[in-house]
Amino acid sequence: MRIDLPGRVGFGTAPLGNMYRAIPEQEALDTVHAAWDHGIRYFDAAPMYGAGLAELRLGEALQQYPRDAYVLSTKVGRRLLDETEDTAQRDLGEKGGLFEHGLPNRIVYDYSADGTLRAIEESLKRLKTDRLDIVWIHDPAKDFHGDDWRAVFHQAMSGAATALTRLREEGVIKGWGLGVNRVEPCVMALQQADPDGFLIAGRYTLLDHDDALASLMPASEARGARIVVGGPYNSGILAGGAHYEYQKAGADVLGQVARLQQVAAQFGVDIRAAALQFSLAHPAVAAVIPGASQPSRIAENLALAEVAIPPAFWSALREQGLVSARAPLPIDGG
Repeated sequence: MRIDLPGRVGFGTAPLGNMYRAIPEQEALDTVHAAWDHGIRYFDAAPMYGAGLAELRLGEALQQYPRDAYVLSTKVGRRLLDETEDTAQRDLGEKGGLFEHGLPNRIVYDYSADGTLRAIEESLKRLKTDRLDIVWIHDPAKDFHGDDWRAVFHQAMSGAATALTRLREEGVIKGWGLGVNRVEPCVMALQQADPDGFLIAGRYTLLDHDDALASLMPASEARGARIVVGGPYNSGILAGGAHYEYQKAGADVLGQVARLQQVAAQFGVDIRAAALQFSLAHPAVAAVIPGASQPSRIAENLALAEVAIPPAFWSALREQGLVSARAPLPIDGG
């Protein structure tokens, strides 16, 4: 069953795991309720987000709503142990320190079939629900596993992917895929298995889309696999923040963003709106899931996804080479 999502804007819960800062419990819950009140019905989580904190908070907030009324996804490939570790020293590959304000439970990788089933059971408890709709295999990619990533990827395909395919065939889940920050493992998954789609963060954005356009997007379209775009603001750099790829942005990125902002200012466009609408313009994209840690951000994101943007703005980006000539733009559909 191919991935079918309710609405074009979902809710990514990484911030609820205390990403970058310690978020008060009530503020986190209020943010989920704000998402619901504004009509968002797709929620994505992961055990990695604050070592279970995001799942716990999401489960607490969603338990008051009918389970059939929303779509829920989480991820496998990491499990949480009862023993603790120093959150500041946690090994998160290139994303070190990202959740140092999260829970102290030790996080371990496990891409085996048995580990996948156990991870799902554990997530269900934290999420206070009896089922998941979509399961993403989390980060079998170079940014977390370095030069060994291909071996890890093959473990994930023989273990997690096999288990998830069986669960899909049995009707336990509706679909599965990879949840990653890199294009290459998604393309390889399409070649080696039958994923329903991908949650790819930061790789089909206004700032970074060339690699995805060259391979993943056409391959996904041909197979009917759907793309969920995570990190549409590239960790915040396209929303006025200082982070790119979850770290402080470098000079090259800052320069590219400055050029985008210059054109946006010329046409009176909010760069955040351009970021969301760019990602949504590709026919393979099912939804974007910007994160939020404050209730007010929900209404902002939804409004930004719909606000009118002058066609001349998109034309200017294309003419100045700030977006790929191959990238579908909101003006292309007529």
